[in-house]
Amino acid sequence: MSKAKFEIKRKCEICGKIFMAATLESRYCSRRCTNIAYKRRKVEKAEQERLQKIAESVPDARDYITVPEAVAMFNVSRGTIYRLIREGSIAAINVGQRLTRISKSTCIALFSSRNFTPPKVDLGDGIYNMNPDHCYTIGEISKKFDIDDSTVWAHIRKYSIPTRQIGNYVYAPKSEIDKLYSILS
Repeated sequence: MSKAKFEIKRKCEICGKIFMAATLESRYCSRRCTNIAYKRRKVEKAEQERLQKIAESVPDARDYITVPEAVAMFNVSRGTIYRLIREGSIAAINVGQRLTRISKSTCIALFSSRNFTPPKVDLGDGIYNMNPDHCYTIGEISKKFDIDDSTVWAHIRKYSIPTRQIGNYVYAPKSEIDKLYSILS
């Protein structure tokens, strides 16, 4: 990624230190923080895979499940399960020491399952009005948002914003540019 031609102050997501970002995607202040974030992502991915295996191994016919199986199936914390048991919101049976079983049907009623697919987000039809009245030129974007032309071009390429060239001017849709810089600022 190319280096930004302006200064961006960011707060490191790991240590909280304020730093000058070298690129638009910079999220960490140092190599050490980048490595810590990488290791955290790796551990989180392994944990999600472990929970997915547990959730897939639970037979559908079983009416009562263990607390770790409920954690894996419904993506809630162990503490939440035990709190709901104490409150009486989830029916539970203690079969022996460390053998608590909870009602799967009650959990299904309370939580959505792990296999839940999120609703699709409507991204629009992707058709833009490229009439110059509904567009900014690159120079207008630079002046309006007080950034360098090369940075505008970097953003247009990065976020796949459509452009149209008419003569010496390149136009980009106002709606997309306004949306982009309201998010970035």
